[in-house]
Amino acid sequence: MAVLSIQSHVVLGHVGNAAAVFALQRMGCEVWPLNTVQFSNNTAYPRVEGEVFAADVLRRTFDGLASNGDLADCRAVLTGYLGSAALGEVVLEAVAAVKAANPEALWLCDPVMGTTGKGLFVKEEVAAFFSGPVIAQSDVLAPNLFELSRLSGLEAGDAESAVIAARRLIAQGPPVVLVTSVPSDHRHARGTGALAVTAEKAWQVATPLIDFEAAVGGTGDLFTAVFLARYLAGRPLPDCLSLAVSSLYAVLQETRRQGRREMAVVAAQERLVEPPEVFPPVLID
Repeated sequence: MAVLSIQSHVVLGHVGNAAAVFALQRMGCEVWPLNTVQFSNNTAYPRVEGEVFAADVLRRTFDGLASNGDLADCRAVLTGYLGSAALGEVVLEAVAAVKAANPEALWLCDPVMGTTGKGLFVKEEVAAFFSGPVIAQSDVLAPNLFELSRLSGLEAGDAESAVIAARRLIAQGPPVVLVTSVPSDHRHARGTGALAVTAEKAWQVATPLIDFEAAVGGTGDLFTAVFLARYLAGRPLPDCLSLAVSSLYAVLQETRRQGRREMAVVAAQERLVEPPEVFPPVLID
């Protein structure tokens, strides 16, 4: 199965396609990476060099791919950080072309806009793009709590309010909404986790919180990639959520053990396929 992954790329570290491509490949997917930007490293570093690619570059690159007649082999489009609203228009064109070639293909969109605490870190035009046709056309939408609040117009701060906000989005189009960075209690300890929400049901998976001196980049990108690989393999939705959260937790454990600033994705690659501890999905609604 092939996945078209349209995301950012960094030379150092594991953010965007630099996280998603390896994870998807390690889990048995062919990946067609289409990079929206190329930066030296993620933007949390003191210095960042590189560029956001022009929409025309992405459009011509995708058109070259499409012209060779292979789009029918694409099972899914995975999208993340864009950099400009013009790139978003190319994404919509690419998704439409893939679905025309393979009506069974799905679009998993991570609407990368910002985080709680930092707020919005993309241009307002990009945030407006995600608030538009993306919601209606995506098959799986994967915002964090901040992005969920922004997209739904409802304040989401915990699992209960996140389910309500997610269902407002589901009413506009996507059958499944994943919500990351959801605070929780884990066995009476401080924890974090994610939700998978449909119109009828909602599941939560929670893990202990692993503290880092500085935020580790790319966690959402790795989560969506692992989730998508499981989802395309036909696993039930709550199992996909459970395994994606568990794999991410295992990678972060190894990252913490090594004292690294970047996710230890390569060192912990076996844990992507078989996480040593599987945190169960809990039906919460």
